Amino acid sequence: MQATRELTPAEARRVAVRAQLLDGTATDVLETVRQLGFLQIDPISTVAPPQHVVLWSRLGRVYDPAELDRLLWQERKLFEWNAYIWPMEDLPLLRARMRRRLTGRYSWERRVTEWLKSNARFRRYVLCELDRRGSLLSRDLEDRSVGGWESSGWTGNRNVTQMLEILHYRGEVAIVGRSAGQRLWDLAERWYPETETLRLAEAERLIAEKRFRALGVRLEGGKWVAHPEVSDGPVAERATLLSPFDRLIHDRERTEALFAFRYRLEMYVPKAKREYGYYVLPLLVGDRIAGRAEPRFDRKTRRLELRGAWGDTSRLGEALHELAAWLGAEEVACGEPPGSPNPLHRSASRTSASRWPRER
Repeated sequence: MQATRELTPAEARRVAVRAQLLDGTATDVLETVRQLGFLQIDPISTVAPPQHVVLWSRLGRVYDPAELDRLLWQERKLFEWNAYIWPMEDLPLLRARMRRRLTGRYSWERRVTEWLKSNARFRRYVLCELDRRGSLLSRDLEDRSVGGWESSGWTGNRNVTQMLEILHYRGEVAIVGRSAGQRLWDLAERWYPETETLRLAEAERLIAEKRFRALGVRLEGGKWVAHPEVSDGPVAERATLLSPFDRLIHDRERTEALFAFRYRLEMYVPKAKREYGYYVLPLLVGDRIAGRAEPRFDRKTRRLELRGAWGDTSRLGEALHELAAWLGAEEVACGEPPGSPNPLHRSASRTSASRWPRER
């Protein structure tokens, strides 16, 4: 690989935005995922699931979520593993992680090892049922666990799901589809293609290299350096909203250093202690993060509501207009959450997305 080159902060911002395809050049779902490296999956869909918002931010209103499903479940050019969507050509890299032996260095590794040892018969039952019956939902399998998996609140003591997720992480089973949002499971050998075998150290090196390429820039010794394969150049002054899980802003400290913008997701912060709102999205304009907004989409009423806006929101109307068009919103409104003391919130009123005022 060629040597990295040092950048000014302004150049670093442009390179980062271009590398993440937020400059208006993205045209294809598959190539966008390949460039980004992966999409993070999360069930939170205050606006839409984050994997879809990330693609909308780049492709705009023409992005069709059905295209992502087609690439995943029909063409198998993408696959789901460990709460991320990956290009299928990266399977050899991730298989090295799947094969990784749990050393017991971390408490969760010891816990998984001990639980699998106690539930060897349960594991065999799950694998045999998948082999015999084909693709199944977790509810199609009996809970034959011994001792159960003690939950801290996230898994809800769902032992079948926990076993499937452990086997999935180890590369023994695969997610092969979704039924009403629920994951369909099958044996990995029936879903994944044959691939080359890589050592873990080599796989991790390649993963780190791909991640650097996708991010475009990184801090080294207090200076911004660019990946040698990414280019600098003008960035279109397009306005869009970013998912809290967007890779451009996922590293909060990097975001602050690169854009002089402090961002935190506050949905797990008690309401009285939130600085902004429950699910606030940064507003990207060109190569700067100009402000933030809290939209919420009601799928039953097809209503997109703006519950708050902060910073320079002079271009927010454009982003909301595109978001509303993509979501198929029939109404766009500015609403005031009950009991909110924030003076930026207005009384609920039907209005055009192009008329949102700039915050003073």
